[in-house]
Amino acid sequence: MQTDFLVIGSGIAGLTYALKVAQRFPEKQVTIITKAAADETNTKYAQGGIAVVNDLEKDSFEKHIEDTLISGDGLCDPEIVEMVIREGPARVQEIIDWGARFDKDPEGEYKLGREGGHSEFRILHHKDITGLEMETALLNAITRAPNIAMIKHCFVIDIITQHHLGYLVTKSTPDITCYGVYVLNAATNAIEKILSRVTLLATGGNGQVYRTTTNPFIATGDGVAMVYRAKGRIENMEFIQFHPTALYEAGKRGQAFLITEAMRGDGGILRNSKGEAFMKRYDAREDLAPRDIVARAIDNEMKISGTEHVYLDCTHMNMEQFRDHFPNIFEKCLSIGIDVEKQMIPVAPAAHYSCGGIKTDQWGKSSIRFLYACGECASTGLHGANRLASNSLLEAMVFAHRCFLDSVESIESAKAFPDIPAWNAMGTSEPKEMILITQSLKELQQVMSDYVGIVRNNVRLQRASKRIDLLFEETEELYQATAVSPQLLELRNMITVGYLIVKGATFRKESRGLHFNTDYPSKSELVENIVL
Repeated sequence: MQTDFLVIGSGIAGLTYALKVAQRFPEKQVTIITKAAADETNTKYAQGGIAVVNDLEKDSFEKHIEDTLISGDGLCDPEIVEMVIREGPARVQEIIDWGARFDKDPEGEYKLGREGGHSEFRILHHKDITGLEMETALLNAITRAPNIAMIKHCFVIDIITQHHLGYLVTKSTPDITCYGVYVLNAATNAIEKILSRVTLLATGGNGQVYRTTTNPFIATGDGVAMVYRAKGRIENMEFIQFHPTALYEAGKRGQAFLITEAMRGDGGILRNSKGEAFMKRYDAREDLAPRDIVARAIDNEMKISGTEHVYLDCTHMNMEQFRDHFPNIFEKCLSIGIDVEKQMIPVAPAAHYSCGGIKTDQWGKSSIRFLYACGECASTGLHGANRLASNSLLEAMVFAHRCFLDSVESIESAKAFPDIPAWNAMGTSEPKEMILITQSLKELQQVMSDYVGIVRNNVRLQRASKRIDLLFEETEELYQATAVSPQLLELRNMITVGYLIVKGATFRKESRGLHFNTDYPSKSELVENIVL
């Protein structure tokens, strides 16, 4: 199969880019690949909203820029921060024009929320399902574009480069070029090649590397792992953001229900097992401190008390307004026996967002020619060492637009496809025991959660490194000997991502932002971005 534009991922980043190139080039083919249903993305589970300056009388670009830089703890690229925040309002207006609805007050003015790290109320939201509202608007717009094809349940195995033509490709190869991808088609169970003149990776996050995460089960770091194998540049993988408040349900693994930070913005108070409002002991901003500070505070309170969670107290809040703003959270709590009006919500941190990823420039270009990256899988320079709440959807839209602008130029310079060989599956057989895959996944998640979580030290990182090396060897043997499956491919990708997180954390001999190492509790002179 050949296409002009190939988009891997169907979240806000991928869909925004696909719509723009399809409208700009009605005569060209745009193909979107997703490994699950079209709407099963990290975007869908984004509750809080999108941060954007929309009232210059009460807010300013300068304030939003300053809040982002403070949260990023010295590692943001100031030019990228200013660019994203100043270009943001135009991109938000586009998605409104495509049909996204944000909550308004009776006078018709947008209701603005406030979250940790923000100095002003600037969060646009649609109740507590903002991501789903934006995803739905984009999917509806996609159906009206005749030159966009959506291929569901199709798993990308690897990026095709000169390596697959028999050439030696290393990190120092100056002109690594993307020609498309090999995919496992779930409908036919066949491995096929899709060639494309321009490819965008919008593959989302990697939260499933950890035992508990707010991410869906598809968030396995596929894009980052594929680019690393293709000898592309990856940076800042040690900065994994743990959302302070995921709903605690005893014994549950995998995807945890997110309790949005907007609830603390509306007045929710964190309390420990004794009922004490503890955040004042950790930061002057108390419950509205940036996420890295709040997550470490909760982690410390849990260790002091020996409990597995703390509480979010909303019992003093206006319940009519609460049910209007957070209807899904209210119903979810009620479904497990928690009446928010009378009871506090048990919460604990969970892996939430990767601030690092595929290194890109200001146009979303990766280090591999004709390959762009956008959204959570990319490291653009916006987030630095810690993402400011609700900046992720904004970044995705701004960089999708910038990838589109640059694609207009690069599509014209893309050359004819070389003769790409078919996938070689000779000598492989069907796996005899799935436990070899499922048990390795459990081991990886256990290692990452226990040794490479919110607080780290050198001994834990060394242990994690040794265990991940062993998992890598075992999984590569399985990969070489057996036919590929989505489960095996995801495991392989997650082991690669785990390795990159540990490697970045080991190289960073300081504590900064989301990376806290008890052996280096203070900031050294600034350690720059760690590129792997």
